Amino acid sequence: MAATVTRLRATPARTLRSAAEAYLDTIASPNTRRSYGIAIVKTVDQLDGRGPNGATGASRALDSVGDDEVGAALESLWGSAAVNTWNARRAAVAKWLSWCAEQGWTAPRVPASAGRSTPPDSDTPVRSRTAIDRLIGRRDVHLREKTLWRMLYETCARTEELLQLNIEDLDLAGRCAPVKSKGAKPRTRRRGAAHHEHVLENVYWDAGTARLLPRLIRDRTRGPVFVGHRRPGPGKYLADRDVCPDTGLARLSYDQALDLLDAATAVDGPGTGWDLHELRHSGLTHLGESGASLLELMAKSRHRKAENLRRYFKPSPKAMRELTALLGPDANRR
Repeated sequence: MAATVTRLRATPARTLRSAAEAYLDTIASPNTRRSYGIAIVKTVDQLDGRGPNGATGASRALDSVGDDEVGAALESLWGSAAVNTWNARRAAVAKWLSWCAEQGWTAPRVPASAGRSTPPDSDTPVRSRTAIDRLIGRRDVHLREKTLWRMLYETCARTEELLQLNIEDLDLAGRCAPVKSKGAKPRTRRRGAAHHEHVLENVYWDAGTARLLPRLIRDRTRGPVFVGHRRPGPGKYLADRDVCPDTGLARLSYDQALDLLDAATAVDGPGTGWDLHELRHSGLTHLGESGASLLELMAKSRHRKAENLRRYFKPSPKAMRELTALLGPDANRR
């Protein structure tokens, strides 16, 4: 009996471009996909030898690229960029290549020579307690802005985290609320996990926010805490969570909140006012000046690494003078 020989089909080689597209398709968040896409697509173009005009052509096989070529591509593209830009682009490419390896594909890695750079100290200004109190106490400032700004300062939370809060999330008696932190892990592997399906962390506020919040939400019992003054326009789709079911008003966006703060603090035209991040930055600095330990500051800010927290802490000249006074000849008499 003659044996039957079955010819196996050769699996086509995985190319850089197809691997990049496959990875980007796994990212549910549009903003994350856009940010990662910039880094990964430009790196692929560099490795494929594509010019800035985006000329089409065959993409190289993924397993034909060496680690040193990846490092050289990163250096060529972002070697002279700001440290934070370099770290972000490098991290995106590294995650893509790690994912490729997890799929069982032969893929290069980001070499040690293209390591992560240490971020410089932040140049975000620290606003004094008096300046913050004076701003929030102004009569021409709307209650919504007062509440948001006071909450940002007392919770030391990120603006996006507080803007995502809903009234049903608030624990007014305990003065805390769970938020979806930056880089929060989903509880499920399903793509497009909802807000409550992520691991949430609590933020805490004090009496200033506690006095303003009830006045802001009034008799509302659900929906976004911070809403705009207008209903969403026709044809604009918003999730149910992002619209107040009682008023029909949409959740306040980051850009809207930034414009409101800038308009209230600008001294030399639009764009010259405070930044929302300055309130978080100032809160952490003031806590540090008051004697909070590094672990307490990390718990408050929810930073995972101490090195990321250090650039937010810049003691004022007054705090440094008081610290230096402990070394003076009269220190033992105090």
